[in-house]
Amino acid sequence: MERIEALKAIYSKLEDCIVVTIMGAVAAEIQTIGHKKNFFYLQHGMGLASSVGLGIALSRPELQVIVLDGDGSLLMNLGTLTTLARYQPANLLHVVFDNESLLSVGGFPTATSTGTDLQKIADGAGIPNTRFADSLDDFKQQFNQALELDELTTLVAKVEAKGPSAFVTDLGLLENRFQFKRHLSEIPQTSKDG
Repeated sequence: MERIEALKAIYSKLEDCIVVTIMGAVAAEIQTIGHKKNFFYLQHGMGLASSVGLGIALSRPELQVIVLDGDGSLLMNLGTLTTLARYQPANLLHVVFDNESLLSVGGFPTATSTGTDLQKIADGAGIPNTRFADSLDDFKQQFNQALELDELTTLVAKVEAKGPSAFVTDLGLLENRFQFKRHLSEIPQTSKDG
């Protein structure tokens, strides 16, 4: 499965969520599908998308937060899994696209290319719901089921080590920060039940 296909398959579900992406290919690919003001591209913080997503999920429990992460990024900050498990925000879905490669910085292999299993690590860290998908149909099913749960979930999706021909994005990173912050502040804070 290609990551761009997976992103296209879930894109319509992202509109009503808060979306935090990692740098590079994921950010570039989702922008080619179409930028939305609820998307935050964490371009200069490799390994921190899940941490930013956690902060948003804890401060705004009434909002569904989706983190679009990668294996290289997660491997740089494995401690985030234990922190996610400690706080267990039920409104956070952590998607990890595992292409066994640091594609955005030259394609160097990651530890998952030699057997590291991110789903097992997430499970061992205490994430209450872990899932795995290696086909587009399975990914769509696992993603949709995870969205219906009221439980912290990490979904590891095995994808090909393919990405965009360039990682240039049209949206200025500074403008994205301001736009995203404005969007969050415009959503009225309510209790999760109402």
